[in-house]
Amino acid sequence: MRISILGLEDERFKRPLTLIANLFFEESQIVISADDTADLLIKFDLQADDAAVSVSAELHDQVGAVYSSEYQKELLPFSDSAKEHFKQVKNAVSHVYLTVLQDFTGITQKWGILTGVRPTKLLHKKIQEGIPLEATHQQLKDDYLITDEKIELMQQIVDRQLAVVPDLYSLEREVSIYIGIPFCPTKCAYCTFPAYAINGRKGSVDSFLGGLHYEMRKIGEWLKEKGIKITTVYYGGGTPTSITAEEMDMLYEEMHASFPDVTGIREITVEAGRPDTITPEKLAVLKKWNIDRISINPQSYTQETLKAIGRHHTVDETIDKFHLARTAGMNNINMDLIIGLPGEGVKEFTHSLDETEKLMPESLTVHTLSFKRASEMTKNRDKYKVADRVEVEKMMNLAQDWTASHGYVPYYLYRQKNILGNLENVGYSQPRQESIYNIMIMEEQQTIIGLGCGASSKFIDPSNGKITHFANPKDPKSYNDSFEAYTEEKIKILDELFSEKGSLA
Repeated sequence: MRISILGLEDERFKRPLTLIANLFFEESQIVISADDTADLLIKFDLQADDAAVSVSAELHDQVGAVYSSEYQKELLPFSDSAKEHFKQVKNAVSHVYLTVLQDFTGITQKWGILTGVRPTKLLHKKIQEGIPLEATHQQLKDDYLITDEKIELMQQIVDRQLAVVPDLYSLEREVSIYIGIPFCPTKCAYCTFPAYAINGRKGSVDSFLGGLHYEMRKIGEWLKEKGIKITTVYYGGGTPTSITAEEMDMLYEEMHASFPDVTGIREITVEAGRPDTITPEKLAVLKKWNIDRISINPQSYTQETLKAIGRHHTVDETIDKFHLARTAGMNNINMDLIIGLPGEGVKEFTHSLDETEKLMPESLTVHTLSFKRASEMTKNRDKYKVADRVEVEKMMNLAQDWTASHGYVPYYLYRQKNILGNLENVGYSQPRQESIYNIMIMEEQQTIIGLGCGASSKFIDPSNGKITHFANPKDPKSYNDSFEAYTEEKIKILDELFSEKGSLA
């Protein structure tokens, strides 16, 4: 869909307008000028000063139909930040833009103008500002066009998060740690995480683990020196259980030797997402180091689907490894399901829920398939037939009903670009089994230090919420060549953030 935009000369509007158009059309192209070849023409009239913004839009299609909308809003007080002023104006433009596209297509976007990853952050911010809930909910409806259904979901999640982590808003003097292990048995078709097939990579694995141990020691030294506690540790990837039991044992030994007060860490999670990596020996290592929160991810209980997406385990293996983990003392198991996998509809997803009922993991994360730019599935999209918007939404409703009826409560969510049906990924758990790390990574209330291949760090300044991103290299060779320099750079950023002159003093 090619859309010609008139009345908005500022090129900064192009990206937000494209993101919203992509909610309606599989491929869209925005042209900030007159274009006779465009499928749609949208004319804007924008008036804005420091106090208020007024905007109207008219959509003209190729058969002469016209759809119009207008919106006025007083601007919130802002400092001298031109960026903040533009953000408020951009939201007003997005408001009328979304409205005319909804009228034209007949599709209601339940998340309104929001296209970001973390919608619940918006609600947390309003709470921290002391705005009453009723007024907050009305603002979400009026200003962002979010539906009552999604506002209710956001509120459920925020309430649960504050019950699980009552001090969520005051953890800025602690950090969480993410440790990335970039190896898997095979790479899934939908995946864009750092994940390299481990077979034949013994040398790379050894070199990588040497670098990772170095990072853990140096960051641990810094944390001990500064007296900074760790809230949570999360081993992700890749698949952290792809390495051997002996390598896992040495890694957790390093964690206990290097990190401060490991017994006081609120939660340690190890993703054992691929059932074909789980062995009795590896489970024994986890138990030895008192780690009992793991993920065992079926994604689907249909064997043909697993084959299509490149997962080489069987459905029976998932079930068998779940029971093996239970027997080994794993008391907090998460399982992932993905809505909208190739060839799957309501029937197949219902079957996955029926199989989940036989196991009853402590938490269930329901993802909606996203066509990530670099994934094999996106590069060869014609090969993968996926459900349409209506059926995807039916599957999401099934997940909501199933979790509610089985005692699970939503406790975190995030969204992605190119996600089917413009829906969301939701983590559900039984009470008191929520992942604190998932809450911390989504709500961005504290610094998270990333160690290992492809691990991203997010350094958060609590005085203004500014986030500094820093990422380690994604491929093992680049990581092995530079882990010392990357560790030093992270420590420099931490020194500035936690210095006596810094905002965390």
